[in-house]
Amino acid sequence: MFGYHVPAPDQAMLISGGRGGHGDSPFRVVTGHGSFVLPFFRKVRFLTLAMCEAEVAEACVTRQGIALNVRAVIAFKVGNDEESIVNAAQRFLSDQDQMSILTGRIFAGHLRSIVGSMTVEEIVTERQKLATEVLDGSKAEMAKIGLTVDSLQIQSIDDMKLGYIAAMAAPHNAAIQRQAQIAQAQANQASAEAEQESQRRQAEYARQTAVVQAQYKAEVDRAQAQASQAGPLAHAQAQREVIAMQTELAQREAELRQQQLVAEVVKPADAEAERVRILAEAEAEKMRIQAAAAASYDRVALDRMLIDQLPQIVKEAAVGLSGANVNILNGADGLGELASGLVSQGLAILDSVKKGLGDSSPAAGEIEP
Repeated sequence: MFGYHVPAPDQAMLISGGRGGHGDSPFRVVTGHGSFVLPFFRKVRFLTLAMCEAEVAEACVTRQGIALNVRAVIAFKVGNDEESIVNAAQRFLSDQDQMSILTGRIFAGHLRSIVGSMTVEEIVTERQKLATEVLDGSKAEMAKIGLTVDSLQIQSIDDMKLGYIAAMAAPHNAAIQRQAQIAQAQANQASAEAEQESQRRQAEYARQTAVVQAQYKAEVDRAQAQASQAGPLAHAQAQREVIAMQTELAQREAELRQQQLVAEVVKPADAEAERVRILAEAEAEKMRIQAAAAASYDRVALDRMLIDQLPQIVKEAAVGLSGANVNILNGADGLGELASGLVSQGLAILDSVKKGLGDSSPAAGEIEP
């Protein structure tokens, strides 16, 4: 639209002419939005708010009097507040490239000042301290011209071939080299051990592989041998089973024949022998009983005969006493006693005869009368 202007996001629009500024500002500052500008009566200019860069390469002398060449990079920009924009615009609006030149000169002066208060060792080992002190020393001066510094980086420090920094670093370099050599030796040793371990594992793997292959070959050979022997073994096994069955059949036939012989010959013979034995025992028992009976009959007859002869025996004894001179002292009683004695003697003789006959009787176990 005619007369309407919009600044870029990294620009500040400055409208001059008229009385639109604040305080003593000769122009009105517009950022982030557009504004209508009356043609012919107002003038519009733009100031960059983007990040800018300045490089510093300055020869500085340290507190020890040693010259150093210090290189640094400064990142800066115009401040975002209206006062900083007005201050920067009043100084750099017509030639905005002068911001980098002026910033480099300002930092070069502060850098020489700060380096002059430090030793080489401090500068080399404490670069951040150097950068911080330079920033702090230039902050107020940069604010006056409307600029703010985002960062300061010390890129390099060179003693211009004096050898001071190299000499200062020599012990550290030697220590580092020594540590590097030790580390290298340890790495070489570890590498050698790893190589030996790898070779050992390879040898172990080769050994295991050979063992497995040998086992596999042995199994294959055994399987082939078993396969080649399977036919003969099966035939032999079949023959052995046939022979075993034939043997078992023969045994069973022999047992059956034996049972038949026992049934046909032995048992009838045993039965006949048992019958004959029983008949013989029965006949013997019969004869024993008859003999016992005969013996018993003879004894009874003998006893009867003795009894029949007893009076005669007594009579003969009495006859023998009749010629004897026997004196009887007690009369009739004495005579009775004498007769009784004779009878007793006759009975005793009878018992003796019977005992004599008993000793000649049948053997023990025979039946007595």
